[in-house]
Amino acid sequence: MRQRRTAPWACVLPLLLALAQPAQAALADDVGNLLATGRPAEALQRTEQALLVSPRDAQTRFVHGVVLMELRRDAEALEVFTQVAQEFPELPEPLNNIALLQARAGRLDAARAALESALRNDPGHRAARANLAEVHLMLAVAAWEQLGQAAPLEPRLQRRLEAVRALLAPAGR
Repeated sequence: MRQRRTAPWACVLPLLLALAQPAQAALADDVGNLLATGRPAEALQRTEQALLVSPRDAQTRFVHGVVLMELRRDAEALEVFTQVAQEFPELPEPLNNIALLQARAGRLDAARAALESALRNDPGHRAARANLAEVHLMLAVAAWEQLGQAAPLEPRLQRRLEAVRALLAPAGR
């Protein structure tokens, strides 16, 4: 959820490599290398070429969505992940990425719902569980900030708010 986190492709592409057929593994590897070397436009071109060959392949579409996320083309990425999640409801990864996009847009309740769905599909999905914890922290901050708008927060709540903000702050601040 935080921007200091490893890019979404860095965590997901190794998993896809392990599960993928040779063609999809090569795509995920190529795209991962392109993203790691700061060439997201080339990664997008690579995924678009792969989609011409395998337009219905879930892994190819997922990798395409990851590239769109990296390019901050969030509406398009959300559409890709939503379609994959609808067609393959048992997969937690598209739901996790939907949640990342929802959180990035400030739609924390939608992010929470997507993560809860991902965890219903795979209770052991570590990324979804960690992201759900962060969304809960973000929701707590939002609630305390809303409370603080009505009247100044009590010192105990103010300390908690500051502590949670510190937890959510990007590294290096």
